[in-house]
Amino acid sequence: MEYRKLGRTGVKVSELCLGTMQFGWTADEPTSYGVMSAAFEAGINIFDTADVYSRWHPGNPGGVAETLIGNWIKQRGILRDQLVLATKVRGRMGPGPNDEGLSRRHIMDAVEASLRRLQTDYVDLYQTHAPDDATPIEETLGALSDLVRQGKVRYIGCSNYPAWRLMQALWVSDARALDRFETLQPHYSLVHREEYELELAEVCRTYQIGVIPYSPLAGGFLTGKYRRDQQPPNSARASGVQRYYNDRNWDLLGRIERIARERGKSISAVALGWMLSDPTITSPIIGPRNLEQLDDNLLAVGFRLSPDEIGNIVAL
Repeated sequence: MEYRKLGRTGVKVSELCLGTMQFGWTADEPTSYGVMSAAFEAGINIFDTADVYSRWHPGNPGGVAETLIGNWIKQRGILRDQLVLATKVRGRMGPGPNDEGLSRRHIMDAVEASLRRLQTDYVDLYQTHAPDDATPIEETLGALSDLVRQGKVRYIGCSNYPAWRLMQALWVSDARALDRFETLQPHYSLVHREEYELELAEVCRTYQIGVIPYSPLAGGFLTGKYRRDQQPPNSARASGVQRYYNDRNWDLLGRIERIARERGKSISAVALGWMLSDPTITSPIIGPRNLEQLDDNLLAVGFRLSPDEIGNIVAL
């Protein structure tokens, strides 16, 4: 496993990040523990989660992924300093009017709940899951900075911020002497490039912001499990992948598959290797729901594409 600096901080994280949205949703408890153990043994030291995972699933009240991580750490006897735990705040966690958002009140309540579920006294990276138009950015950054001062959070980051909002946050942090976002979690993959590449990439490069992209395999589309001439399976996750069903993306998948055959890699390893070849990317978030998918993703460790291969993949 190779390790990279998390933005401008001195923290080193593995080049793949274990995402946990599937825990308690498409991966049951024993499977989740097995995936975490195998990922940790492979050298993955950064786990990404969120308080809302996976509240949308019937019977899941939210916080389940955090709870499973906390239980796994305790059961395995993992030393806390061997892991970089990243979680997020913003989503609705209850029926009340203050049970969501990025107000000081909700942030202070939410972090305590996350710490209890994770069974730890600090979070390495605390991220805003999405912007909150109802709360001034000064209030949000002030609350997050206070958590850093209290030792409950080591660094702060954001997710799903457009370039102008990220710049606004950086300006406010600078003007008010507040902690700044050290990381960004954008939606980014070979079939979803514009959101990050048009403006965010240059902001992150200029301000040394660590980039932890989510959905780098486009919900499974970039693994080769879906085919142009086959009907997708009837599942919630598969229905979301159909947004990528067009001739351009099928042709792209074909080019990726050719490189995979030539290099003796899986299709997903090539898709991840393309992303890891970008110096602005820190650690793509993989979301394996079983050990087979994890093993497939791990083929990307240390794998980089040549300039010619990159040019061939992104060719129109």
